[in-house]
Amino acid sequence: MASMLESKVEERKLDKPVDREKTCPLLLRVFLSSGRHSNINEYRRGNVPANELQIYTWMDATLNEICSLVQEVNSDAKRRGTVFEFSLVVPELSKPLPRMRDLGTIVVGQKSFDDNKTLSQCGFTIGDFLDIAIISPQRPAQRRMRPYYSEAKNF
Repeated sequence: MASMLESKVEERKLDKPVDREKTCPLLLRVFLSSGRHSNINEYRRGNVPANELQIYTWMDATLNEICSLVQEVNSDAKRRGTVFEFSLVVPELSKPLPRMRDLGTIVVGQKSFDDNKTLSQCGFTIGDFLDIAIISPQRPAQRRMRPYYSEAKNF
């Protein structure tokens, strides 16, 4: 007897744009950390990290748009090459620790696939948090310049 194998392909439909004039914005709680994400234990049992930024926005807000809003309050994050790593934190009241999953990465001054991901496309629901690691660009190593001698050496 032959068994039937089924294959299912899901097409993710693009969300309808939100009429921002008629739709009330939601409160997006964003937690910023320098160099790395917040420790998942900081979200334990309803607690949250201290470094909170509250943004009023809509479900069609893109990661790039959120990045721009963070840059308005953090001028150091405007430097070209600064990396924003986005993670979704989903609190689960029945468990001591929430779930955390990567959403995407944006690099200031570079186009990426993640620029136009919306909160809705990322699976965000009201009550979830965003955790953003802001990683400063590496400064090029400074070379020591040899002193310049204006006199010609006699050999």
